[in-house]
Amino acid sequence: MTEMLDDLKRRMEQGLESFRKELAGLRTGRATLNMLDPVQVEAYGGRMPLNQVGTVNVPEPRLLTVQVWDKGLVKAVEKAIAEAGLGLNPQAEGQLIRIPIPALTQERRTELAKVAGKYAESARVALRNVRRDGMEQVKKQFKEKSIGEDEHKGLEHKIQQLTDNEIKKIDELLAAKEKEITQV
Repeated sequence: MTEMLDDLKRRMEQGLESFRKELAGLRTGRATLNMLDPVQVEAYGGRMPLNQVGTVNVPEPRLLTVQVWDKGLVKAVEKAIAEAGLGLNPQAEGQLIRIPIPALTQERRTELAKVAGKYAESARVALRNVRRDGMEQVKKQFKEKSIGEDEHKGLEHKIQQLTDNEIKKIDELLAAKEKEITQV
């Protein structure tokens, strides 16, 4: 039984981690290292994450820099950042690329808050799907008489508690992100 609960907990935590990564990719008007995580660069005959071709730094709250390791990739990195759909305008200076972070308009802040809400709802749905799988496993075991009624009720309660705790974490992350987005 504990293996099943551990598996459900692991799957729920993976969903939460995925949600954290989605939130990290939302631009809030403040530079963060993981803002450029979704950027893929055409390099060496394939697509590579930006952090495998250069070092990303945050020297100021509204500026990112990328120190490209290979001179030949500067144009490719600049192009990848510009085309990543992040609304950023990179400027190369030798092997260093400066990326100023533009201020967010109130309209854009509202839009980002809605996007964060959609990410949160997707994460909640994923958690509920994991809960449903767990509940079905418990019901199946109860019908097969491999667990008794007390254990059946206890496991259902534990699964619900686990789900409630993870959903609470999602709500807390969403509230923090919305606060970060709406701060002017």
